[in-house]
Amino acid sequence: MGDYWSSVETDKSVAPRAFLVGLRRPDEPQEFAEAMLEELHELVGTLGVEVGGEIIANLREVNPRYLVGSGKMEEIAAMAKGMGCNLVIFDDELSPAQQRNWEKDSALRAIDRQEVILDIFASRATTKEAVLQVELARLQHQLPRLKRLWSHLDRQRGGGVMQRDAGEKQIEMDSRLLREKISRVRAELDAVVSQRATQRKQRRRVPVPTVAIVGYTNAGKSSLLNRLTGAQVYAKDQLFATLDPTTRQLALPSGRKVLLTDTVGFVRRLPHKLVEAFKATLEEAVQADYLLHIVDISSPEYESHLRTTEEVLGEIGAGKRHIIPVFNKTDLVQDPLVLRYAKELHPDAHLVSVHSGSGLDALLAYIDKLVASRDEEFSLLIPHDHYDLIGRLHKEGVIHEEKFLDDGVRLEVVVPPRLRALVLPYVVKE
Repeated sequence: MGDYWSSVETDKSVAPRAFLVGLRRPDEPQEFAEAMLEELHELVGTLGVEVGGEIIANLREVNPRYLVGSGKMEEIAAMAKGMGCNLVIFDDELSPAQQRNWEKDSALRAIDRQEVILDIFASRATTKEAVLQVELARLQHQLPRLKRLWSHLDRQRGGGVMQRDAGEKQIEMDSRLLREKISRVRAELDAVVSQRATQRKQRRRVPVPTVAIVGYTNAGKSSLLNRLTGAQVYAKDQLFATLDPTTRQLALPSGRKVLLTDTVGFVRRLPHKLVEAFKATLEEAVQADYLLHIVDISSPEYESHLRTTEEVLGEIGAGKRHIIPVFNKTDLVQDPLVLRYAKELHPDAHLVSVHSGSGLDALLAYIDKLVASRDEEFSLLIPHDHYDLIGRLHKEGVIHEEKFLDDGVRLEVVVPPRLRALVLPYVVKE
């Protein structure tokens, strides 16, 4: 599993076999803890790691040494070993000290949900920006855990006072080198982000309304982009199938055009380092005119998924954008009462199935209506020597009628707000 295994694995021939630990706090229902553990199961499966067993532990208070109590730690370690597991994965954040204590006292490797997500992101990033963002998040995650990695190496060498002293000095050197690398990656990422901002500004010079697709991971965002635009974005029934934003032009029923962007999916307990690192990618959502919030209505956890996405949108500053709720995968819902209840709770939501195409025409018509509400219709007479403006109206407006006359070109055209000042001198006064 990524850098973790390359740094601490002692026997490369031993494949990881995981024991999953879900945690239930006093104020959380059992169903929530079960759903979170099932999601952790999916995340671990995405990495191809075999799961040998699992448990949900009641967490009345956080134990600073092991996260769970010492008795529960011994119980979990015994269960994991009895099931042939060499790795314990917690569905909660382990502090660096808790991780070291677990591995020292249980003789099992221990990681948390955050490290699993970081590994998934590292395996999926393809664009330069995404690779840099993941690398930055991983370096920041690794920095406070250097001592843990060195304790593994000491055990492999057999330990000893002199070796520990050498390790202490090496940790200081590694820490300095790691901080320098973080600074370099940040600088490189800033340059890439600046380049993206320039590209975004250039798109705004030929401004077309922008629509960003957001939502919980595996809700069908990439499939929606592919269905509506004919794009070939990778879309698979798994968590975090795509990380990099993809933008395609979409023609609406009236002929108006918008730019449609697919974004990275959200997940509960997303590492804050990744939220911060991916703010640049998610700026597509922050800057968009409209957000399509895709929700998998077939999931029993859809309300929780919806709230998670809303929380992350709030964190990145996109919570006040015009959000259009879209409940996808209606074809997988067996009980019609589920759809009726969802519609009662969210009357502005669109019920669709990207797979069958149901509801997509109504959704496009709604987006078209929103975009049209910003436009005005004009009768124009544009002189023949202003064909540049005519060409721009063809590209950015909607031409209903065009006649070539001796004194110019007569147009019946829908004009977006950004072009209003340009066309006003050519308005035909009836």
